[in-house]
This record gives sequence, structure tokens and C-alpha cells, in this order.
Amino acid sequence: MTIATKRLSFAEYLAYSDGTDTRYELVNGELVEMGVGEGIHGAIAEFLNDVFRAEIKRLGRNWTSKQMVISVRSPRSGRWDTSRIPDVVVLLQDQWQAMRNREVVVELNDPVPLLVVEVVSESAKTTDYRSKQSEYAVRDIPEYWIVDPIVQTVTIFTLVEGLYDGAEFGGSDLIQSPTFSELQLTVDQVFNGE
Repeated sequence: MTIATKRLSFAEYLAYSDGTDTRYELVNGELVEMGVGEGIHGAIAEFLNDVFRAEIKRLGRNWTSKQMVISVRSPRSGRWDTSRIPDVVVLLQDQWQAMRNREVVVELNDPVPLLVVEVVSESAKTTDYRSKQSEYAVRDIPEYWIVDPIVQTVTIFTLVEGLYDGAEFGGSDLIQSPTFSELQLTVDQVFNGE
């Protein structure tokens, strides 16, 4: 749901407060309320965050995985800013540490995350499949997952020459992730939280 206010700059967005706990993304200068979502949405995001953290530890990588706390800025048509808060973000540990004393935002000139995940809800389906896919591709994020509990699929988009190529997985399919190439995870496990 877009909030009817004047268009905001990114600096105004960072300073914005309506006195509630409501979280907003900034889309082309407009505040867009982030819904609470169904329980399955949070359960999937939490499960994947836990899986990624365990795999990062197993592999001994200098990465981290964060659930719904990192904003990713994107350029968008027009002169207004856009900043999304993905459900899960995997990035370099050093980059996360550098955010300790500033806003938790991947700025336009920062290194991009290694991977972002969006869990689809009915109200944001078009946004996840179209808008965010375009925005993340423009940022050159190498891997984007769309986890869709509505149709029970996981689609992995891999950046190839500035555009995403998608591979869709369902049921007992083993998810093929370039970032986590040794990951042994099926789509059923994602939706069952196993």
C-alpha cells in the first residue's frame, strides 16, 4: 500500500517516522508499506536465513546472511529514489561490519549483495516478479531467488550480461544455486521448514 505523501528524497526516507512500528520501502520517492505477511512468509525467510548461515559456516566463507534488516538502494526511472528491504540478503561479512555505525543500506556505490531472496505474498506478487527483478538486475546482484508459496516454486535468477536468466524448481527438485553450489536443499524442504 502506497502512502499518500509528497515524494521523498532518500535522506528524507531515512529520517521518516510516522510514530508507529510500520516499515516502509521507498519506491520512486513514495513510501510503500511493508505488510506483515502470513506466517508462512516469515517462516520461509527465517528457514532460508538459517540454512544460508549454516552453509556459510560450513564453507568457512567471510559472508553473512541477514533477514529483513538490510535495505538495497536501486536507481529507477525518473529522479526519485528506490530502496527495497529483501526478505534475506547474503553479503560479505566486512560489508556488514562497515554498516555498524551507519544506516543499514547497500548504497548505489557499495559492493552488491551476493544473493537476495524475496518470499512472495499475494499482495506483492507482481512487485517481486517484475519490479524487484528489474531493480536487482540493474544493481548487478548476481543471484536473486523468488520463493513462491502460492505456486510452491523457487525460481533462481542468475545475472548474465546484465539480465536475469531464471530456473524454476518445484517439489523434490534440488535447488541449484550458483552462490551455494554445494547446497543440498529441495523445494519441499523450503516450504516445510525442514
